[in-house]
Amino acid sequence: MNPVTTACALAQDLRGYGSMTTMSGYTRSQRPRQAILGQLPRIHRADGSPIRVLLVDDEPALTNLVKMALHYEGWDVEVAHDGQEAIAKFDKVGPDVLVLDIMLPDVDGLEILRRVRESDVYTPTLFLTARDSVMDRVTGLTSGADDYMTKPFSLEELVARLRGLLRRSSHLERPADEALRVGDLTLDGASREVTRDGTPISLSSTEFELLRFLMRNPRRALSRTEILDRVWNYDFAGRTSIVDLYISYLRKKIDSDREPMIHTVRGIGYMLRPPE
Repeated sequence: MNPVTTACALAQDLRGYGSMTTMSGYTRSQRPRQAILGQLPRIHRADGSPIRVLLVDDEPALTNLVKMALHYEGWDVEVAHDGQEAIAKFDKVGPDVLVLDIMLPDVDGLEILRRVRESDVYTPTLFLTARDSVMDRVTGLTSGADDYMTKPFSLEELVARLRGLLRRSSHLERPADEALRVGDLTLDGASREVTRDGTPISLSSTEFELLRFLMRNPRRALSRTEILDRVWNYDFAGRTSIVDLYISYLRKKIDSDREPMIHTVRGIGYMLRPPE
């Protein structure tokens, strides 16, 4: 079922939530004349993986509705219902875009964004909030947000705005010749040179692509299946053991006689993170 149609039905079920009934921008008698959700060309990360969204709001009905619409776009959505959870999940998820309410039970959205911008100035951020005064908008935009929407809102407009932010985001503009740095580890996509603490490291083609994928997702737990899907361009029939083998090769070259950067995440896979 088209998510806009589903959203209309869900809105009918949410009449007890007051403004929540108009959250999608449609009432019981108003159906969209032309739905755009899921109809535009899919966008994704440079490595082909789905767009990652961190959605922060303390109203489960709202997050369920937005999550449904974004899933229809083919995006992965992680939800946080308070400020502390949002801050923790930001580092874990490494989102391509952040959708953030201002009024939260503990840490407000402005403070969350301030903390995010201390270490990450690139992730596009949209405030989605009931605060609708001109001063609220100015405060939100000057605090580091890239866009500002007020509730109630149209799901289609939200998706359109997020697509616009992503098109302008450097997160999606990652050419093959990009230069990456995580701690003292560097990778130059143009020259295909890798160094750690200034020391050159020789890698095979597969080792290079595996390291590049890990460095594009620092501090994120990556499953063996995800690594297999993104690094190997042919079918290994689910043999994720090939990932373990190449991780062992990388460790010998990257972490040998140094503080380790490639870590095993029990029950999941692997993570690359710089030494503390």
